[in-house]
Amino acid sequence: MRVKRFLELHLQHRSNQMLAAVLLLAAILVSGAIFAYEELKRPGDVHNAQAIEHFKPQKPAPPKEPKTVNWPFYGLNPARTRYLPVKGIKPPFDKLWRFTDRPLLEFPPIYVGGKLYFVNNSGYAYALDADTGKVLWKRRIGRLNASSPAYYRHRLYIVNLVPGHIVKLDAKTGRVIWKRNLPGRAESSPVVIDRTVYFGCENGELFAMSTGKGQVRWSTPLGGPVKAAPAYYGGRLYVGDYGGYMNAVDAKSGKLVWQSGSLGPGFGGSGAFYSTPAVAYGRVYAGNNDSRVYSYDISNGDLAWSYSTGGYAYSGPTVANTRHSPPTVFIGSFDGNVYALDAKDGSVRWSRSAGGQVVGSLSAIGDIVYVAEFTSKTTSGFMMRSGKRVFRYPKGTYTPVISDGRRIYLTGYSSITALQPHRGVAAVGEARPARKPGKARSGGGRGGRSG
Repeated sequence: MRVKRFLELHLQHRSNQMLAAVLLLAAILVSGAIFAYEELKRPGDVHNAQAIEHFKPQKPAPPKEPKTVNWPFYGLNPARTRYLPVKGIKPPFDKLWRFTDRPLLEFPPIYVGGKLYFVNNSGYAYALDADTGKVLWKRRIGRLNASSPAYYRHRLYIVNLVPGHIVKLDAKTGRVIWKRNLPGRAESSPVVIDRTVYFGCENGELFAMSTGKGQVRWSTPLGGPVKAAPAYYGGRLYVGDYGGYMNAVDAKSGKLVWQSGSLGPGFGGSGAFYSTPAVAYGRVYAGNNDSRVYSYDISNGDLAWSYSTGGYAYSGPTVANTRHSPPTVFIGSFDGNVYALDAKDGSVRWSRSAGGQVVGSLSAIGDIVYVAEFTSKTTSGFMMRSGKRVFRYPKGTYTPVISDGRRIYLTGYSSITALQPHRGVAAVGEARPARKPGKARSGGGRGGRSG
C-alpha cells in the first residue's frame, strides 16, 4: 500500500511538473506571439508636431471670371493640385455634347486652345473640338495605355504601356514626330518644363528627356516601379514608387535630394504609391496602397502626418483653399468615401460617401470638388466647405472632370460629356422642374450604370 501510494504521489508530481512546463511554454509562446504582433502589426498614424509647424499657408487664389483657360497636364498644373479657381462653374448644367467610344477611357483629357486631347485604353490618341465634340484626328500609338498626354508648344507627349515607349505628336494633325523605346512599361503621365519632359517607368527609373530630339538627359533609379506621375515644384520633382518611397529629385541634374518611406500595412508589408502627388503649402500630399494619406515636408522629406482611410488610397489628391474653405486635401478611397483633411495636420474636416469605390484622382472647380466612383459608375460634386453634395451624374468611373473655365468635361467609362452651366434662375444643385431631353441631371438625383 505504501509503495502504491508513493507511486501515485510520484506520478501526480510528475504530472504537475509536466503541466507546469506546458503552461510555461504556452506562456512563452503567447508572449512571443504578442511581441511579434506588436512589432509587425499595422503601424499607427503619425502626427509630427515639429514638421506641422513648418506648414506654409498661402492666400487663396482669387476666383477668375468665366473665360477660357488651358488645362495642359494631368492634374492641371505641374504641381498637380487639380484645382481651378473660377466663378460661375456650378450646377445645374446643360449637356452640350457627348463623345462615346467602346474602349475604356481610364485617364482624363487635357484641354488647350479649344481642343481636348486624350488616349484610350486601347492606345488610340484623339483630338476633339471642345465646342462640338467632333473628332479632329485619331492616331493609334500603341496597344495599351493608361495615362494623359502633356501639351507643350503645339506638341503632345504621351507614354505608353504596351509597347513601352514615349511618343511626340503634332497637336494639330496627330502626326508622330518621334518615338523612343523605354526599358519598361510606362503609365506615368508626363509633365514638361523648359524643353524637358519628365515621367516615370515601371523599371523603377524617373526619366528626363529633351523635347527636341528625345534624348535622355538623365534617368534616376528610385525605390521601385514608378506608376504615379511626377509633380514639379521649385526646381524639384516629387513622385512616389511601388517600393513605398516618396522621392524628391533635382529637375536639372536628376540627383536624388531625399527619399522617405511609408508606414506600410504591417506584418512586414510595405506601402506602394500609385497616387500622383500634389504639392502645396510646403508639403507633398499623396495616397498609398497601405490605405493611408501622407503629408511630407518638401524641404527634407520629414513625415508631417498620415491619415488612415478604410481602403486603398489609389486616388490622387486635390489640394485647395478658397475664400470659404481653409487649406484642405480632398482624396478618395477604396472604402467608398471622399475625405476632406486639414492640409496642416491631417484632421478630418468632413467625409462623405461617394457611392462606391474611388479609384481615380479628384478635381475641384470653383467651390466644388468632384469625384467618380467605380461601383455604380457615377460622378458626384461636393461643396468644398461643407461636404454637401450638389451634383450627381450617371457617368463616371475613374476620373471625374476637367474644365476650360467656361464648362466642365466629364469622363465616363468610355465617354466624354461637355456640360455647361445652365443660365436660368435655378439654385445650385436644384433640378429644373421640366428637364428637356438630353439635358444633364444635377443635384442629388439618382443615375443608373453607364459607360
